[in-house]
Amino acid sequence: MRMIKVVAFGAVALFTSLVMAEKAPESVERLAPTLKAWGENPIVVAAVKAQNAKGESLDQIKQRDASWRATSGVDDFMRSLLESDTAKELMKLETSKPYFFELFLMDSQGANVAMTNKTSDYWQGDEAKFTESFKGGSGAIHIGDVEFDESAQAYLVQISVPVMDGGSAVGAMTIGVNVDKLEAQ
Repeated sequence: MRMIKVVAFGAVALFTSLVMAEKAPESVERLAPTLKAWGENPIVVAAVKAQNAKGESLDQIKQRDASWRATSGVDDFMRSLLESDTAKELMKLETSKPYFFELFLMDSQGANVAMTNKTSDYWQGDEAKFTESFKGGSGAIHIGDVEFDESAQAYLVQISVPVMDGGSAVGAMTIGVNVDKLEAQ
């Protein structure tokens, strides 16, 4: 539901865009099985398991998250998540279709493992994209609402899938989908 709001200031009317969240179209839901399979990619699974094995505490993750949010550019740690072999694998997936935009991989606590673009924060563990797809280790697909993304200047929806190993979720992956490009296919 995209709405235009008119605000009157004296004799001048100011038009502003009011973006309301809307449910993802059926075309997005049809992508879910393909994207779920991405969560079983051996490179993706191995990277998540390796990060989980490090045993980083939630306090350490939250400290890194605070530093991440305070950094306006890309520091060495962020660059490592953007340039790793796993990030290169995510980039291959992202570039497989013109409507994919931004992929990022999370460990069992919701901390970033790899990404194709810098995320606004390091820890996703308190957000539905992680909690609903990781599901305490059982795994599920989570499709967010369609929202206007300022950086992409497009309407995007995030689909999050569990990263599965032996029938258990070990992490999660979020895939941004440009709805207008998908609908144009």
